[in-house]
Amino acid sequence: MHVEEEVKPLNIEKFIGEKTVLIDKVIEKYIPRVFTENAILFGIEPPHYAYNPDVLNKAIAEPIWEFLDRGGKRWRPNLFLLICEALGKNPEDFIDFAIIPEVIHNGTIIIDDIEDASELRRGKPCTYKIYGLDIAINAGNAMYYLPLLPLIEKKGEISKEKLCKIYEIYVKEMINLSLGQAMDIAWHKGLANVNRINEKDYLQMCAYKTGTLARMAAEMAAVLANANDELVERLAHFSESIGIAFQMQDDILDLTNKNFSEKKGGRGQDITEGKRTLIVIRTLKVAETKDKERLVEILEMHTSDQKIRDEAIAIIQKYGSIEYVRQSARKMVNESWEKVEKLLPASNAKEKLKSFTKFLIERKI
Repeated sequence: MHVEEEVKPLNIEKFIGEKTVLIDKVIEKYIPRVFTENAILFGIEPPHYAYNPDVLNKAIAEPIWEFLDRGGKRWRPNLFLLICEALGKNPEDFIDFAIIPEVIHNGTIIIDDIEDASELRRGKPCTYKIYGLDIAINAGNAMYYLPLLPLIEKKGEISKEKLCKIYEIYVKEMINLSLGQAMDIAWHKGLANVNRINEKDYLQMCAYKTGTLARMAAEMAAVLANANDELVERLAHFSESIGIAFQMQDDILDLTNKNFSEKKGGRGQDITEGKRTLIVIRTLKVAETKDKERLVEILEMHTSDQKIRDEAIAIIQKYGSIEYVRQSARKMVNESWEKVEKLLPASNAKEKLKSFTKFLIERKI
């Protein structure tokens, strides 16, 4: 007789906290806080002439871990592990691979802060402000490749076919990241006619920039867990929608949550950067001419004056754009979940994945 697994409620914040400790230990395994001659990197590719751990510690390990130790939600590796579990696998068997999208994500932030000339990240000066442009750029770039070390170290445990698929996923999604960043930069620098950007343009930018590492996590997890091609694609689309919705929630919190925005330099940092978020795009679409012109004027100022930023936020609130985006995010994720849900067997892991998703798109910080 088949007995259905009891579905237990999940404390998401506790779950993320516990998994984050494990994830950081795995990151440290491949990117040590202090490089020595025993580092996995040197075991895979020993230097031909001399070890220089002191140099690597100052220019790579120290800036990387100074940034990682600031925190972060680590939701991408958690998503990876939950998908493995929902597909009937022991997530701990795959945890070394879960760090790939997470380390890459943090590398993109270090680089993005340089490109955006940002001052603060997670409540502290940006990495380039502490270590200089040269070290920050190099460390950020190194974070695109260092997390691939598990694929090399454990290649004997993975079939060549799976390895090939995973490397293809990596290349495809890394290209998408650059496309998304190009769109974002071009828009807030005025390199395109930003007033013609519509909702679909924004969603495509987010799909590239924020959705792509969630896709990467899902695709890699599903391939490793032996999912068929249809399920891999459904999980990828679902996870991409989470990434887009996560960015929408970031946009909302930047305008509404003081604790969130203070870590970035004050409420309305996106306004200072002149970003065409979906909130702004929707406002410009429905606003009266006077309000529309004033909002564009403020965005083009790139001002840090809080009074002026608050004026822009008031225009946005006047037209209900924040609630519009909040509802759009929920609808997007719910619709993509419905397509995945029918392909996953009933289990506690499946319910955890659903609860985890809801937490991400409705979080307050």
